[in-house]
Amino acid sequence: MVQRWALLALLGLARACPGATPSAAYPEPPQVLFKDLFVAVQTAALYPDSKSFADAIPEGSPTDILRQYHAERPDSPAALRRFIEAHFSLPPRISPTPVLPGREAIVTHIDRLWDVLSRSTPSVPPHSSLLPLPQPYVVPGGRFREIYYWDSYFSMLGLNESGRHDLVAAMVADFAYLIDSYGHVPNGTRSYYLSRSQPPLFFEMLGLLPDDEHGRGDGAEAFSRYLPQLKREYAFWMQGGAGLRPGSAHRRVVAMPDGSILNRYWDDRDTARDESYREDVALAHASARPASEVFRDIRATAESGWDFSSRWFADARTRATVDTTAIVPIDLNSLLFGLENAIRLGCQRHADAACAREFAARAAARHAAIDRYLWDAAAGYYVDYRWTQRRAVRRLSAATLYPLFVALASESQAAAVASRVSRDLLKVGGIVTTRLDTGEQWDAPNGWAPIQWIAIDGLRHYDHASLAEAIACRWMVNVQDAYRRSGKLVEKYDVTTIGSGGGGGEYPLQDGFGWTNGVMRKLIALYPADAGRASVTQCPPA
Repeated sequence: MVQRWALLALLGLARACPGATPSAAYPEPPQVLFKDLFVAVQTAALYPDSKSFADAIPEGSPTDILRQYHAERPDSPAALRRFIEAHFSLPPRISPTPVLPGREAIVTHIDRLWDVLSRSTPSVPPHSSLLPLPQPYVVPGGRFREIYYWDSYFSMLGLNESGRHDLVAAMVADFAYLIDSYGHVPNGTRSYYLSRSQPPLFFEMLGLLPDDEHGRGDGAEAFSRYLPQLKREYAFWMQGGAGLRPGSAHRRVVAMPDGSILNRYWDDRDTARDESYREDVALAHASARPASEVFRDIRATAESGWDFSSRWFADARTRATVDTTAIVPIDLNSLLFGLENAIRLGCQRHADAACAREFAARAAARHAAIDRYLWDAAAGYYVDYRWTQRRAVRRLSAATLYPLFVALASESQAAAVASRVSRDLLKVGGIVTTRLDTGEQWDAPNGWAPIQWIAIDGLRHYDHASLAEAIACRWMVNVQDAYRRSGKLVEKYDVTTIGSGGGGGEYPLQDGFGWTNGVMRKLIALYPADAGRASVTQCPPA
């Protein structure tokens, strides 16, 4: 049944809308369940973080709570707060990660944090926005109380190095369950995240599993074992691609001017996000565009994981000009090339020659389209492409490293990218996300653990080991210095200086922090001689 549905979807015959999955129905998000009550709470700004009410647990059915709300009609913020606190359990206040500044080696600290960040939710309260998972998992930390898709891969890198293979296997099983249940991996395990995904890294997670009792191989055994889930996830990203006219798009698929197929980020809903409702409404109000268009582009940006960045702004500066659905991004298309090759390897292990040929052809076609539309030979780096205007977006960002991460680039392309990255993106404390300082968290001066790993691993695939080590060393010095000062690992860092957490974005800097812990633990194992450097001046040259 799984394989038949995936095949239908690949042919464009399966309906892709909330609920059109082969098993579990999509539960409705809080703004749908609680209607005008939800709007009232969020617009009244009863809680500093809009996510708080989205994560609240109702102590009754939505129908009964709404009936009482309409009967009582609380007419002031104080009365509304009393009503909410009588009918909902709000999430507990965020507890800071336990810290012991200067007393605990960073490896010991990270290994201890895995249990602090672990959760088990095989069942959830009725009408909660939380989605159940059968196996234990690791959350990022702070306000992020649930598992997140792309965060998890980077956490899993460190779990393996910490010897927590149990959690790696459990999280792979959880993601397979999500694909089986909903047809894709949602952004995170909340009902309000079900209408979108995040960068598709499930195939990379499978590469962290041992092929057999002798250790890791090429991943083919795991790809074979989880082939139905890989195909189903691919079907989600490719739904609607069959028969698409050149210059048009459907959901996450774009037909380029020559008819070749590439992908974009998208969200199946076009309303304000539950977890950022107040902020999204204000942003749409500041834009001259229809609110539904703005909401869709905001949500698509959230699917990218880079929320927010100048990459997604028409004017490269202002969030109100966000037009993510108009952009064919290099990172997403690189990962889908990787997914196509993973499916090919899984099919080969299954001795399914026809399937292997099909996905080899799909990967080759994507590779050719990327080279045609997303490679800027004159500039020497990969770019995004604004398909609605048929032109490249020539803004250098760390996303240019993704083709190296999935081994898509040629040797000459990799060399050109390495040169540009070394010259324009490598800073004293690591790789900066973009060169523009807009106040957004995915712009300068911030660097993020996942981007450092994409860069380091990608450069190691080619003959650029010295640059990879220089990036790793600078990042480790930066994170170590901040840890010595605060006793914390945080979600992002300022890479233009040493020892400072990053800033900008929609919420305060969070600590915990899953993917920083994971990448740091992996780099310490990979570069033990650099792990103890006290200063960037001690790092090897780029």
